[in-house]
Amino acid sequence: MLAAAHLLRFVTAPLARHIHMSRPASAKVAVVLSGCGVYDGSEVHEASAVMVHLSRGGADVAVFAPDVDQMHVINHTKGEPSDEKRNVLVESARIARGKIAALSTLDVGGHDAVILPGGFGAAKNLCTFAVDGPDCKVNPEVEKTIKSFHEAKKPIGLCCIAPVLAAKLIPGCSVTVGNDLEEGGRWPYAGTAGAVGKMGATHIRRDVNEVYVDTENKIVTTPAFMCETKLHEIYDGVGHMVKEVLDMV
Repeated sequence: MLAAAHLLRFVTAPLARHIHMSRPASAKVAVVLSGCGVYDGSEVHEASAVMVHLSRGGADVAVFAPDVDQMHVINHTKGEPSDEKRNVLVESARIARGKIAALSTLDVGGHDAVILPGGFGAAKNLCTFAVDGPDCKVNPEVEKTIKSFHEAKKPIGLCCIAPVLAAKLIPGCSVTVGNDLEEGGRWPYAGTAGAVGKMGATHIRRDVNEVYVDTENKIVTTPAFMCETKLHEIYDGVGHMVKEVLDMV
């Protein structure tokens, strides 16, 4: 009986090693946040949807944020500015459950893709689009990150307002922020599509549960909360974006 058990270990151990070695490596994806809260940071539902879909897709995720002060702090119960000061990295750590690093430490060579959720923080803390529109300036670390992934021909995913970053930094790219018409309030930020064009990019109309894939530049975008709609539709659209990003890795 002992001899049989020994033989079984001898036969199965090499097989187990072979199976383990044949599994594809997980995609290593960097997620860049801009705070915590729709009006002054990352949109929490979008960020959470990104993380859930990456987890389901088997990705190895690392979360980053710039170590800078927020443009301002919004009282989310009133939609009004408060007198507080908050740090983008510290606030983003709430979403990342504390597992986060400063964006300055992101090594593009160690990651296969990058995803930037939306929320007004993307337009206030990652760049100045919320104030300056097409004439906005991008945070230097954010600019370096996006340009480095693009130059390395690695996929970039963006949702909601975040595609304006690609429009500003990658000349001639194509993105979607949803629709250029408000359609009775369904697309309250429809004017953003025009700003995309003014920055030298092309805007492509897509519904909330759809994505646009710029295959040449490896940029995947989806409207998310640029649309006034139900939460599950946001979740589904973000899921499509994540899948397309992972398929490009």
